[in-house]
Amino acid sequence: MEHPLYVYNTLTRKKEQFVPLNEPHVGMYVCGPTVYGDGHLGHARPAITFDIFYRYLLHLGYKVRYVRNITDVGHLEHDADDGEDKIAKKARLEKLEPMEVVQYYLNRYHKAMDALNVLPPSIEPHASGHIIEQIEYIKKILEAGYAYESEGSVYFDVPKFNKDYNYGKLSGRNVEELLNTTRELDGQSEKHHPADFALWKKAAPEHIMRWPSPWSDGFPGWHLECSTMGTKYLGETFDVHGGGMDLMFPHHECEIAQSVAHSGHDAVRYWMHNNMITINGKKMGKSLGNFITLDEFFNGTHELLEQAYSPMTIRFFILMAHYRGTVDFSNDALKSAEKAYDRMMDGWKRLNDIKAADATTVDLNVADLKAKCYEAMNDDLNTATVIAHLFDACRSINLINDGKAAISQADLDALKDVFKVFLFDILGVRDVAASGDVNLKPYEEAVDLLLQIRKNAKDNKDWATSDLIRNRLVEIGFDVKDTKDGFEWKVK
Repeated sequence: MEHPLYVYNTLTRKKEQFVPLNEPHVGMYVCGPTVYGDGHLGHARPAITFDIFYRYLLHLGYKVRYVRNITDVGHLEHDADDGEDKIAKKARLEKLEPMEVVQYYLNRYHKAMDALNVLPPSIEPHASGHIIEQIEYIKKILEAGYAYESEGSVYFDVPKFNKDYNYGKLSGRNVEELLNTTRELDGQSEKHHPADFALWKKAAPEHIMRWPSPWSDGFPGWHLECSTMGTKYLGETFDVHGGGMDLMFPHHECEIAQSVAHSGHDAVRYWMHNNMITINGKKMGKSLGNFITLDEFFNGTHELLEQAYSPMTIRFFILMAHYRGTVDFSNDALKSAEKAYDRMMDGWKRLNDIKAADATTVDLNVADLKAKCYEAMNDDLNTATVIAHLFDACRSINLINDGKAAISQADLDALKDVFKVFLFDILGVRDVAASGDVNLKPYEEAVDLLLQIRKNAKDNKDWATSDLIRNRLVEIGFDVKDTKDGFEWKVK
């Protein structure tokens, strides 16, 4: 390929050529969901961003082991009133096993990912299934002298680590800044320094999810699970670690410190972060009253939504911006994405209806289009530019469809292949009809039959029948267009 793949490395703050450690094998770890709670639009962005990277690496011929973890220990989400984790609280109130709660929300997450056409990872490890490995990981950090036990809990010694290494190099923060900005937390008095973070927490008596350890019955710290599972499945050094930009500090910063303390070197070669989705400039969250779940987007049931939006509209909305840019939600923005998606699907449908000519007369160089799409993907996965190039091709398709230009069979086949590769295989877009469980083929054939009857009526100069069919279809919500070869239609 003419242009190598470049990705933006958050750690070095520059684009770097992507060269896997053990080519053609690639190890990629992405922070997955905290399973308690309904996924919202912000959760869809990292899933789609790294789905694109995964798809593109596979397309380029790499053998990818894609690990996306599930945080199910329950140590992230706490009620402000009593500090009890939400998984445990729901299990206690509804007399369920904690893993029943976990499975319920995990099933919902998987269903949403399927709707968004996000490919499943190679491995989806659960934090709760790797407690033994996390305990062993802590032991090595203790042996290295970068952690200490305090009242049954184990904490990472940030100041001591910072003397030997640079804590804060991913986010650009420093220990002195952390000392001034760290707020009081539960268990803070157990720490030697406010910036120290938990590797193991002693469980309170009411805490259901607990495991035995050399220090106490308790549970691992949040940051530890990714370091442990990344090492287990990808080795002490692997290629890519990804996630949302909101995880850069403290989560990923702490991961770097843990891996260096554990192994003596950095574990990750390329750190990649997608930016946030905001609503009116603010991060989406329940406390701000702007939290919209993916199910609410799909069903249109939230008060901030003017209508329902299909999963493919959501995916297209995210792909129309570069993954490192901020995307601000609005109904107008989603409606624009819906129209853009529909135009792209119209272009694809017309492309498949076009009949080849002896020679190409349309101003379209298919080989150049293909090269431009690859160039955009190789420039840090610029999906927005790929979409723009495909829309340029759609204009040529419309000219051919309207009889104002022609295309040869070779160019037609090559153009179809460009759309198939970039729109469907790499960008992961699919036709709405193919994304649901309902078979729409009989419906489509019924509309085609009506329009064929109308065409026959026109040919027989039966204008009353012809106008009746067209006018009723328009009233129902169809957009009908006569073409030189017959007709075409779509839902408005």
